[in-house]
Amino acid sequence: MSKLILTNEVSGLGSAGDVVDVKAGYARNFLIPNGLAVVWTKGGEKQITQIRAARQAREFASVEEAKAIKTKLEEKAIRISVKAGANGRIFGAVKTQDVVDAVVALGIGAIDKRKVEISSKISTVGEYEATVRVTSDLVANVKLQVVAAK
Repeated sequence: MSKLILTNEVSGLGSAGDVVDVKAGYARNFLIPNGLAVVWTKGGEKQITQIRAARQAREFASVEEAKAIKTKLEEKAIRISVKAGANGRIFGAVKTQDVVDAVVALGIGAIDKRKVEISSKISTVGEYEATVRVTSDLVANVKLQVVAAK
């Protein structure tokens, strides 16, 4: 087992600033090379406080504001316009940043792209599901409507 400090949110493991114990191979082969975690040291407490302070600065000011954004996200489908072929296959992929850009364009507010999880690979136009972690315990289920750009 390896003791690590998460530098980014990892789904199913924890948020930035959390100290976690994971198997050595998972740490060595995935978390550390992808910049999602650093090895825990005794001097790392200062780093933990900095990461947590940055995370709190990104979080919403109040619970009411977070609930309002969750409601707005779930109200209607988020429309994402992409280049697509005649048969509906899209060129490239729909990324979390595309979802964030569509949310900002709707005027709902700014969300962090690291908080968006697309449930399945988007390869054709149509309706898809995604989740947005508004706060650590508040998750919005979002409908994505992927359409061909004109």
